[in-house]
Amino acid sequence: MRFMLVLTYDEAAAAAKTPDPAIFEEMGRFNQAMVDAGVLLAGEGLAPSAQGAIVAYGDAEGGAAEEPTVTDGPFTEIKELIGGFWILRVDSLADAVSWARRAPFRDGERVQIRRVLDPEDFEGVAPDEVMEAESEMRSRIEQQSGS
Repeated sequence: MRFMLVLTYDEAAAAAKTPDPAIFEEMGRFNQAMVDAGVLLAGEGLAPSAQGAIVAYGDAEGGAAEEPTVTDGPFTEIKELIGGFWILRVDSLADAVSWARRAPFRDGERVQIRRVLDPEDFEGVAPDEVMEAESEMRSRIEQQSGS
């Protein structure tokens, strides 16, 4: 099974203090441990929200809109922002939780763990032609990435 670990944090609070240089070494050891265990498929940190945008579909009350709206960062109205992610291949949610517990955080960060859905999760729900198109698309992506 694949799980995504999503790091969230308070961007304003983090910006108010200088990061401890040791955290970079600790994060390197944490990531290396996942590589050595053969569970890390991907992982990246994300730039501050000032370098991003939000595309919203519909209005704040959940109503429809003709066109999506785009709001440039920073996202001051959002308390917890995504700061990075990892994608792991492990046997269970418990294994993903075990890895998340080892992350070197100590300043109020949170790691949300979500199972990544596989095409098999949609069998019997999505039409066959959609499932076939999904399979073809995934094959093309594999070829393009050299995996």
